[in-house]
Amino acid sequence: MFLFKKGLMVIIGSIFLSLGISLFLAPNKILDGGFIGLSLILNYLFNLKIGLMIVILSLPMFIVAWFKEKKYFYNSLHGLFISSFFIDYLRPLRYLLHLDILYSSIIGGIFVGLGTGLMLRFDISTCGTDLLALFLSKRFGINVGMIILFIDSFVISLGGLLISGGTFLFSIFTIAAGGITISLVNRHAAHA
Repeated sequence: MFLFKKGLMVIIGSIFLSLGISLFLAPNKILDGGFIGLSLILNYLFNLKIGLMIVILSLPMFIVAWFKEKKYFYNSLHGLFISSFFIDYLRPLRYLLHLDILYSSIIGGIFVGLGTGLMLRFDISTCGTDLLALFLSKRFGINVGMIILFIDSFVISLGGLLISGGTFLFSIFTIAAGGITISLVNRHAAHA
């Protein structure tokens, strides 16, 4: 039963994450953090597929995980591939909604946070950024949350430089909404 529930959460979480990106972030050139944000930058600049770029950027971390932390490798590999598939599969939805950019940044962050949070409840990651942060935390003794915050800050700052100041500003709202949503989803799980 646990494996069925875990598989179902990967699918549901991936759909929420993908809808957040396809319906709200990508149409407005808003970023998320980590490898998802870097993949969005590559999409905005070179029209590369977001999901495919997430897989390519995450591969080095998954290779390291294979040798150092097989548990994380096995728990996250299906999350990576399924969410990346849905992100590219749902790309045609990109122009379905036309919301104000502020609402899109917040709602997109909530959707991405909900999808990510549901998967994190089952120790599933969607990209290699979490693995990178975990490895750096173990290596240097720095809080994993601070490492993720630094990575996310770097990604949206890069996006602000390469795309626009608006991208930077609204991406802050997205990351804040996503972070709060992830915390609420996982706080509820701790009390359930």
